[in-house]
Amino acid sequence: MYVSVRDRPGQTESGAAPAARRVATTVVVLGLVSLFTDISSEMVNAVLPVYLTAEVGLSLVAYGLVDGVYQGVSGLVRLVGGFAGDRGEQPKLVAVIGYGVSALSRLAMFPAHGLTAILGVISADRLGKGLRTAPRDALIAANSDPANLGRSFGVHRALDTVGAAVGPIVAFGILALLPGSYRSVWVASFAAALIGVAVLVLLVPNRRTASGAKKPGIGALLKIATGRAMRKPVLAAALLGLFTVGDGFLYLSLQHRDDFAAQWFPLLYVGTNIAYLALAIPLGRLADRIGKPAVLIGGHVVLVAVYITAAVPVTGLAWTIVTLALLGTFYAATDGVLSALISRLIPEQGRGTGLAAAQTVQVFARFASSVAFGSLSVALGPARALTLVSVLLAIVIPVAAWLLATRTPVEAV
Repeated sequence: MYVSVRDRPGQTESGAAPAARRVATTVVVLGLVSLFTDISSEMVNAVLPVYLTAEVGLSLVAYGLVDGVYQGVSGLVRLVGGFAGDRGEQPKLVAVIGYGVSALSRLAMFPAHGLTAILGVISADRLGKGLRTAPRDALIAANSDPANLGRSFGVHRALDTVGAAVGPIVAFGILALLPGSYRSVWVASFAAALIGVAVLVLLVPNRRTASGAKKPGIGALLKIATGRAMRKPVLAAALLGLFTVGDGFLYLSLQHRDDFAAQWFPLLYVGTNIAYLALAIPLGRLADRIGKPAVLIGGHVVLVAVYITAAVPVTGLAWTIVTLALLGTFYAATDGVLSALISRLIPEQGRGTGLAAAQTVQVFARFASSVAFGSLSVALGPARALTLVSVLLAIVIPVAAWLLATRTPVEAV
């Protein structure tokens, strides 16, 4: 059986247009789990770049290593999480473990001061994320109409982004009331993460993603992860990920250019997430209508514009808002769309493994990007480094578009 990666999900496989369906309650509840978890994680993320560079005193090269670990460590266990969820048919259990590990890592921020300790805490948080992401996305796909996958992932990411917008605001409020009290941020972050775990445990049904079907073996799952259906989409994701600069670098560049106080730094994340929240569902629906590859590629075209607006020597609030709005648009067009695209190319029994394989490759590509960009920023300066990356991304985009514009076979388990 063949499915075009252009996929026209506005139609079912029989060619008939499906009736409009509401997003499943389980998808919404999983969105609430992500909302509280993102309040927690974004409280930390919003202050981490300035905390590490201004308070701890890390150089940009060292921060590049930290950001690379933040981007890349989750890739070490994503396949483990996806495989465990598929093999045991218990994706919720694997997701609970992942969310729990991330929540506990918030407490470990208290004694962490040196580079090694901070890397250890960040690694624990990202390992938890790596475990939970593919099983969670498999649950979303399993509870969604195949014709509305883009919308379902868009709703989930929209709720996720509410948390991502609230987290920095909470962090800003804490630092405004208690200047320099990063420990208070860590406490509030842990509390929010704990609520997210509780919602997952109590309200998400323990649905087996492949109930009644024969459990796939290791060989079958590896075939999915490396099969023909996955190769071109995953290669496209890897190429694009190699030229995706971490948000922290973009925000540090904006802070340096406009010279605003460190206490305002968390609000940069808010600006990005407001744009993301406004566009996640509309762009998810657009992906269902015109095809997910088109929206995914369009998002990376917007990313080129992000790099340019962040690099040009134009100061002022309006220009910063433009940059943040474009960055939010990029995430709305890409974050859930790749998962929705991959979900259409693999059978349900191996969906977690396939999603994990694609996400792992993308994560490692972004890890390499962060480490390289830290050194590039020191050698050339942030503005020139962003300009160079924007040119390289513009060259890669047509190649990725070609890779996604082909017909690939669905792998059987």
